[in-house]
Amino acid sequence: MPAYLVVHAERRGDDTVIEDPDLTVEFTDGWVLFKDRDIIKPNRVVLAIPAVQVLRVERVDEEQDPGDQEPAPQKE
Repeated sequence: MPAYLVVHAERRGDDTVIEDPDLTVEFTDGWVLFKDRDIIKPNRVVLAIPAVQVLRVERVDEEQDPGDQEPAPQKE
């Protein structure tokens, strides 16, 4: 699941993690926009933060490696 850590420029230690299965992030026109890839309302902005208030944005979710997963047990 996509998850992003928003490190605030001024409020040290008061960082925010935002996560959602359909979350994307876009940097545009002085804003950091978190959008939802909703089918009914595509590219709906769910959170907007002025870029001057953000030191950095890091993707912090763990990518699932299909090779590391075990198959589901078979029913007998």
